[in-house]
Amino acid sequence: MNKSSADKLSFFFMGLENRFLENRDIFLEVEIRFKAGLKTFKGHGVLNEADLISYNFNGVTKLLSFHNMLEDIRKEALKYDELVLTYKERGMKLLISANRKGVTMNTEELKYDAGEEKKDTSTLLSRDYLIKATEASSLLKAIGIMSKDGKVKNDKIRKYNQIDHYVELLEKNFESMKRQGTLTIMDVGCGKSYLSFVLNYYLTEVKKIKCHFIGIDISPQVIETSREIQKELGYRNMEFHAMDVKDFKDDRKIDVVLSLHACDTATDMALAFGVYKEADFIVAVPCCHKEMLKTYSYKPFEGILKHGILKARLADTLTDGLRGLMLEEHGYEVSIVEYISPLETPKNLMIRAYRTGTPNEASRENADQLIRSLSIYPAFRYYLDQYTYGQSGLDDLL
Repeated sequence: MNKSSADKLSFFFMGLENRFLENRDIFLEVEIRFKAGLKTFKGHGVLNEADLISYNFNGVTKLLSFHNMLEDIRKEALKYDELVLTYKERGMKLLISANRKGVTMNTEELKYDAGEEKKDTSTLLSRDYLIKATEASSLLKAIGIMSKDGKVKNDKIRKYNQIDHYVELLEKNFESMKRQGTLTIMDVGCGKSYLSFVLNYYLTEVKKIKCHFIGIDISPQVIETSREIQKELGYRNMEFHAMDVKDFKDDRKIDVVLSLHACDTATDMALAFGVYKEADFIVAVPCCHKEMLKTYSYKPFEGILKHGILKARLADTLTDGLRGLMLEEHGYEVSIVEYISPLETPKNLMIRAYRTGTPNEASRENADQLIRSLSIYPAFRYYLDQYTYGQSGLDDLL
């Protein structure tokens, strides 16, 4: 390769280095092919835990900064007729080709081996999936939906359908939030974080939306499991903390708060946290509703509420209805939709709240009236008051 092409290569490498610095969290690897006549010499670089590139060429491995690796490659290129560099990040790859005629660059979507696409997953998979088994096989294997041989497990088809429908219900909301910068998404009560991993894949690799996930759960065991899956997938744009969300102290702007099947008032903790942090988008799929069932009463309904099953169902409806009203009260546009079929689980509602920033006085008055009539103090309001006034200030109010 002549010096003119090597100089042009330096210019392309400057742009590549800037891309790496901007997208470090989704970087996968660099593959190098040098050609001299009919012979090909290969190199390979990956990011290690020390944040250095482990670069192997001709049987020798060096630990280098990304800049120094590119400089090493540029100098080596002068000894060969042609260079092809493939830079891979999640969802795409960039190819730089250089020879004595010049330097070119192309970008392509990162595709997976065609061999996996030929494998039959199941005759029961009838959805037009957003999380496609052929393209998201590494993800689906890591979270236990797919077997090692590339087939969706029969006993996981229902779970696969649920996570895909979850993404489908949220897709338009995330699309409307697409912008310059990175979306910070917090999963409160994340458990093993399966849905955060799925959303991470979809936003990063399909929609090309930059995102960073924070998983919070009080159980150290499930947080450790999440970290193991994260390491297996190489999803560096995630962090996990074993703690109560009330103890999370961070000045970062939280754009999205998620809560899936958090038991009883844990859902209210997540909603209150989202409102307090002025999250642009809040999503909750509540689980059990125990709090109001134990405390509420309404004299005109005494004849109905003597039946335990009716009292429980009404408590569920009132709890989620009040959550919606209080979100509106604090400046959110709210929709409550069916998440999955009630034949699969009775806990099948999804609360979606999109921040408008305009408090709704009518919703506040409606919520206050219901709270007085039912003789309750909803956990959502209690936790939000804690954030607003602090525990000592809340004691004074009470």
